[in-house]
Amino acid sequence: MELRHLRYFVAVAEEENVSRAALRLHVSQPALSRQVRDLEDELGFALLHRSAKSVRLTDAGRTFLGESRAVLKRADDAVAAAMAVATGRTGELHIGYAPTPTSRLLPPALRAFQAETPEVRVKLHDLSTEEMVRALRERTVHLALLVKPGRALLRGLKFVSILTDPVRIAVPPGHPWARLRKVPFERLLSEPLVVYSRKDFPEYHEFLDGLFAQHKRTPVVASEHESGASLVAAVEAGYGLALASRSLACSIGARLKLIPVAPEPEPLVIGAAWLAEGLPPVGERFLRCAKDAAKAV
Repeated sequence: MELRHLRYFVAVAEEENVSRAALRLHVSQPALSRQVRDLEDELGFALLHRSAKSVRLTDAGRTFLGESRAVLKRADDAVAAAMAVATGRTGELHIGYAPTPTSRLLPPALRAFQAETPEVRVKLHDLSTEEMVRALRERTVHLALLVKPGRALLRGLKFVSILTDPVRIAVPPGHPWARLRKVPFERLLSEPLVVYSRKDFPEYHEFLDGLFAQHKRTPVVASEHESGASLVAAVEAGYGLALASRSLACSIGARLKLIPVAPEPEPLVIGAAWLAEGLPPVGERFLRCAKDAAKAV
């Protein structure tokens, strides 16, 4: 017994006429009659009383009609549900993200995505770069929004750039540099810096080390921090200054001043990473929303 047998039987039962049912199904009348008789032969009992011009249900046929409709509806529902997942219109999406660098990108991307796919449940995971890469490989997140990692961390992953974020020097409001329009980079060479943890944010240290190497120096690190919140608090407390992305302004308000550096360092590249084998359709939908959102940032 196949689903088509049930569809043929339901059409004949509803039309109460084989010819009309055949027209509805776009099949020949002899073929339709044969399929319904094959179904009855397989079941071992009659479903229809037949006359020259019409058919009517037997008692068994009436019961079988209700059950057949239920089976067909369940099959249609199963196809629709699977299609929604296959096209990224429903399901669950896990996104790893770095709060500070993505603060300008993530909110508009999420708004656009939720408007387009309201049936998808999005779960956000605030993680360090190392944690995001590990989560991707362990398949606990589908997609990660982060500062572009080094080549070693990207092994087995794909990365696409979405936007760039200028680098600024973060200082307390009362610091002598707070009123400057720009800070010459040479003045940073001996300045104690508050930085992100090398273990959790290796790409930040690659950037920092490369920046100072151009002046044949190494940064003077006053303290390392595992999050943007603790880094901001350390700068406020006077532990040192911090080189950070301009997006930090979204979360600090008036707590710190962000001053451009001269000459302007290369901006940080913010993008999305995922397993090289590919994104699920729901992830592809979100990535498109993120790219569109970046155009307005």
